[in-house]
Amino acid sequence: MRQLLLLRHAKSSWDDPRTPDHQRPLDARGQHDAVAMGAAMRKLGLAPDIVLVSTARRTRETLAAIEPIEGSPLVDEHEALYLAPAEAMLGMLHAVPETARSVLLIGHNPGLHNLALTLVGPAGLAKGGRDAETLGERYPTGALAEFAIAAPWWGIEAGAGRLVRFLCPRDLSPDIQPDILGH
Repeated sequence: MRQLLLLRHAKSSWDDPRTPDHQRPLDARGQHDAVAMGAAMRKLGLAPDIVLVSTARRTRETLAAIEPIEGSPLVDEHEALYLAPAEAMLGMLHAVPETARSVLLIGHNPGLHNLALTLVGPAGLAKGGRDAETLGERYPTGALAEFAIAAPWWGIEAGAGRLVRFLCPRDLSPDIQPDILGH
């Protein structure tokens, strides 16, 4: 069984309208949310072998904020992940070496949300509970979807992922965190 982690970049700043989209940094809330998500990932033992990350500043800053990642994964920045559609992301996953048991992909919406919906498929959304319901509605900044994948990386297709959990930064508040992280 393989593990696929899809992380949307944390909230970015729109303070300076002259800043090109590719260069927008995280804002204070985004920085906080990414640090919290990194702590949640460590608590859950989520340690990818490979990290595929868009070259956009906000995705790279999200990666920096979730570190340290146990096991020091191979980090591979891809210009093609910047605002990539789901099909392009799926193509990158097809090229992942078969020796990798876990991959973290840090990207952008709407492509990341569409990829997650494709992987879980309509049947998975229908019977996936609260996490699948939330995923079906939205993929907020800083959110993380964890999938169990039975297929080889090159064979991932629609419906090939079982949604293990879907964590949103707002779910990581201290009073809710133990319940969310306990399943």
